[in-house]
Amino acid sequence: MSLPYFVHPDAATFTQGTTVHLHGVEGHHAAVVRRMRSGEQLVLTDGAGAAATCVVASAERKSLHVVVESVANVPLEDPRVTVVQAIPKGARADLAVEMLTEVGADVIVPWAAERCVGVWKGDRAEKQLAKWRNTAREAAKQARRPNFPEVSPMANTADVVALLQACSVPVVLHEAASGPLGDIPIPGRGSIVVVVGPEGGITEAELAQFAVVGAEPVRLGSSVLRTSTAGVAAVAALLARTRRWG
Repeated sequence: MSLPYFVHPDAATFTQGTTVHLHGVEGHHAAVVRRMRSGEQLVLTDGAGAAATCVVASAERKSLHVVVESVANVPLEDPRVTVVQAIPKGARADLAVEMLTEVGADVIVPWAAERCVGVWKGDRAEKQLAKWRNTAREAAKQARRPNFPEVSPMANTADVVALLQACSVPVVLHEAASGPLGDIPIPGRGSIVVVVGPEGGITEAELAQFAVVGAEPVRLGSSVLRTSTAGVAAVAALLARTRRWG
């Protein structure tokens, strides 16, 4: 069974034999929720690739003292996957971010598409972005990922066009497309950008803007998936054809 992950911002500076006091929210989670005890192992990560395997020396009421056994620096994997996720409504947004993180997305971009039901404006935009980032962080710990996904600020359609133009493999999901996702060639290196439309679908105007930079729509299959699950299915299908899942 894999070891539980907890966040420590200084994990990259640890060396073998270092004693670390894990306290605050992460210490509470380890000592109270997970009930970690002396002799058990865990991993401390900074979310940027550092993964320190530690053993619990002592457990306090809401914190742990752990001793570092080894430290690894896990590089980012190729090809990199960015998912442009049209902002879903309600709890489906949390589900989308959580599952995209667990399946292996490297960057998640909230997209204010024309037909989005969920709208971010003013203070709400900052609060929702912070919520997405926290959801990704917690999901990355659950998935035992030492490199947490980046959650970018909200993008407009022009921003999405720029991402599609700059990537190695542009993927625009659309249920009415004639070409299947499986026909897209996947490189060993580079970047893949997957665009997931909103509940109401991607508009013809948006598709036309994507087409200008060579991003033609593709379909996943005969079923029409929800916006909160389509990206997950697409990323899984793509990564299954790379050495990341090889």
